[in-house]
Amino acid sequence: MMDLRRLALVVVTVMVVGEFGSGCLGNVLTLNVKRKFAGRGKDLSAMRAHDMRRHGRLLSTINVDLPLGGSGHPSEAGLYFAQIGLGNPSVDFFVQVDTGSDILWVNCAGCDKCPTKSDLGLGLTLYDPKRSSTSRLVYCDQDFCTSTYDGPLPGCKPSLQCQYNVIYGDGSSTAGYFVKDNIQLEQVIGNLQSKSTNGTVVFGCGARQSGELGSSTEALDGILGFGQANSSLISQLAASGKVKRMFAHCLDNDEGGGIFAIGEVVSPKVKTTPMVPNQAHYNVVMKEIEVGDTLLRLPSDVFDSGDQKGAIVDSGTTLAYLPSAIYEPLMAEILSKQPRLHLYSVEDQFTCIQHMENVDTGFPTVKFHFEGSLTLTIYPHEYLFQIREDIWCFGWQNSGVQSKDGKDMILLGDLVLSNKLVVYDVEHQTIGWTEYNCSSSIKVGDKSSRAEYSVGFHDVISGSSLMGGSITLLSIITALLYSCIA
Repeated sequence: MMDLRRLALVVVTVMVVGEFGSGCLGNVLTLNVKRKFAGRGKDLSAMRAHDMRRHGRLLSTINVDLPLGGSGHPSEAGLYFAQIGLGNPSVDFFVQVDTGSDILWVNCAGCDKCPTKSDLGLGLTLYDPKRSSTSRLVYCDQDFCTSTYDGPLPGCKPSLQCQYNVIYGDGSSTAGYFVKDNIQLEQVIGNLQSKSTNGTVVFGCGARQSGELGSSTEALDGILGFGQANSSLISQLAASGKVKRMFAHCLDNDEGGGIFAIGEVVSPKVKTTPMVPNQAHYNVVMKEIEVGDTLLRLPSDVFDSGDQKGAIVDSGTTLAYLPSAIYEPLMAEILSKQPRLHLYSVEDQFTCIQHMENVDTGFPTVKFHFEGSLTLTIYPHEYLFQIREDIWCFGWQNSGVQSKDGKDMILLGDLVLSNKLVVYDVEHQTIGWTEYNCSSSIKVGDKSSRAEYSVGFHDVISGSSLMGGSITLLSIITALLYSCIA
């Protein structure tokens, strides 16, 4: 699945032998984000496969309004993608919005095995450095390259480009070289108002793709990483002094659409939990799990799995993945209130039930308790998704039956994050959330200027067709604070 590929098993290497080929931002920016999977008729295996591949890769500041599209509901949408402009003149690209990766990259002119069409109904575009007047190559002795790879590269010469090679857990890969160019986003300038603004970022120019990245099934122009690393978009914008390393999303799983903001959220206030230090992803410490009124009796070390410490919070993942030691007692307790219920296996991957009544009255609420007394509440209608009028499937997945590297992983995707405002404060290493009406608005602000603006829900209907259905556009607002990851 894409989630496992992008998140847990990503290996990034840099090559300095051979070559593939020859601004400032305001306070808040906007991207046009659209959903990848649309319509209840979509293939469930494709949605889960998306997750599995993902797991293997998994000042005067401005705010950015990023129109976001899609739904985190497994039967409605599987991931979110945004429309950004690159180069001069600016050319639009569709890129996956991914909190589980650390670089922005797009397919480039002359690419070997890059997809030429997309089954998502999108027109694909190749970035051509020669057609942009502001494009510049990045060399291996420059600061971006040495900081990205934690020091000077062996064999580096001033004339050699800074190259990258990302290998994902499913064997697919992307390779290319870094360029520096303009990026066009939407800066928030007033209540529910924005304007286009340019910045300068370093991003990957994809020269070669393999595996699923070269197929048309899930093809996009690239990936927009919102990880913690210095190479991520948010970290680069923060390093330029234009934003803080903070962002937030609120995904409406009832109506579709929502809010995505880069910047500081001043309202509503959220309770937070500290991030686990020295982790590649957004990891937090889970302490207990409660099903209904029952506290699960779990092994004391189940929440600390060696190098993969804590639970990973990742909006780029659709479902929720738990190790066997958690998954099995969780499912047993949920089903204990329905002893006569018959379980069905759908596509050999999903545990499903036939149920005609209200699931919220027939099944218990699940609560994840985190360090700092922060609780994440998941209701039955959120962890159960409907694929037919009388058939519901569980969104909980057993990570113990996945790859060896991901068997102990706790990965919390849109299944549990939807209908909540989730705030990532990378500067202070905290994550927080609160239940929220994602079809309303939030306030982002700049403490130095004391300006505060409302960033609203977006659910713009496009005339384009995506997987046989209309494309839902949301608004992602980026109240620029500082950040990036891989």
